[in-house]
Amino acid sequence: MCLAVPGKVLSKEGSHAKVDFGGGIVRDVNISLVDVEVGQYVVVHAGFAIQVMNEEEAKETLRLWQEILELEQEGAGAVDV
Repeated sequence: MCLAVPGKVLSKEGSHAKVDFGGGIVRDVNISLVDVEVGQYVVVHAGFAIQVMNEEEAKETLRLWQEILELEQEGAGAVDV
């Protein structure tokens, strides 16, 4: 399964940008497929920004990802009998 994750554009240089995915994770992303400005949010797949999204959508998506990660961590300690 392929996943796309939202992040906030921190800076731009040519066709690349530094994107903050939260939790201290900042990556270099290719932005040649979208018209984006610093401060906007993008959806990133395989190192490429594929869509610009509004801040509300991005924050809700990040909140849901965090919830999924927390549930997975809780489930990792469960033992089937």
